Amino acid sequence: MTPVQTPADLRPLTALRFAAALWVAVYTFWPNLAGAPQTAVVAKGYLGVELFFVLSGFILSHVYLQAAGEKRFSYRGFLWARIARVYPLHLATLIGVGGLAAAALIAGMSVDANVLSWSSLPANLLMLHAWGLAPVAGWNHPSWSISAEWFAYLCFPLFAFVFWRLRDKPVAAVVGAAAFLTVLYFVFEQAAGFPLTEATIRWGALRIVPCFALGCALYLVYRKVGQRLSALLAGGAAAIAFVLMMVSAALGLWDGITVLCAGALILALAVLPNASAGWLASRPAVYLGEISYSVYMVCVPWNLLAVGLAAKLTGAADKQLQIFVWLAILALLPVVAAVSYHLVERPARQALRGLAERPKSVSSATEDRPSPDGGMSKTVVES
Repeated sequence: MTPVQTPADLRPLTALRFAAALWVAVYTFWPNLAGAPQTAVVAKGYLGVELFFVLSGFILSHVYLQAAGEKRFSYRGFLWARIARVYPLHLATLIGVGGLAAAALIAGMSVDANVLSWSSLPANLLMLHAWGLAPVAGWNHPSWSISAEWFAYLCFPLFAFVFWRLRDKPVAAVVGAAAFLTVLYFVFEQAAGFPLTEATIRWGALRIVPCFALGCALYLVYRKVGQRLSALLAGGAAAIAFVLMMVSAALGLWDGITVLCAGALILALAVLPNASAGWLASRPAVYLGEISYSVYMVCVPWNLLAVGLAAKLTGAADKQLQIFVWLAILALLPVVAAVSYHLVERPARQALRGLAERPKSVSSATEDRPSPDGGMSKTVVES
């Protein structure tokens, strides 16, 4: 199997990953801020997951679509690379949450009964807990989105089959994906009584589908346009898309509008040349993007540990923390994530990939390669 050429290095999208993870983190920690006002942008923080999903479809297409379309795609190698990417930290945080919950019970502290749900453990271990196969939301609850990602990984050949055939019709692909998202969101809410964007363990596998498809479609536009647009136009488009996304969230508009604006932001940042991206293409921004998966996955364990200890030490009732304590805990989250990235996520991924006895192919050609600035670039690896 002949490897394809290494895809372009899209550093601004890496920085965007950290922004999405931070949005989710603020949403998660917000209830512990004493006297916190009702803020619409924070309340919509769950849509940071949608941003991840769209970005995942875009990046997977960026790395694998051409190889899949030209029959140079190893499905087995692809799945192994994805397992190496997400499973070690998923397992580590699952064990971590279990250990923290057990310690809290031993110390006589109250713990949500669902956290140590043994009936949900098999589905969690198999990354099937967002497929409606887990009876309750237990263990490290945010990992439901990793289960949803796993569903998209398994279905990637189907996505590739559809979008490779639409590669010469990118506008039609985007319009179709946007229409599919709109219809599915409307029909689901009418049938289920709540938005699909708020689904987790019951319908998480379905939740990723329209976002992933939108990401694949947007990649076709990028593939057609590439970096032929001026940096000024791309930067302006990115700024407008970001403002519209935040305004949509702030006004509490229909979630689909925010998701579509997020897709526009991803496309604009992909087109924006690294040389013109400023801080978004800098080594600190890229590094924060690299640890964004860890930021997301350690969010709940860090919340359980840090908020619980802070409340106990400060005597905060109902775990309502003063702003300086709250900010300190939130600021330490990337530090904890960096530790988990260097001790668990990255070494485990490299070890698992090393176990695969196969020629170097597209599934490994784009990870851990030297970047022009001398660092390690992960900008073409999905969140």
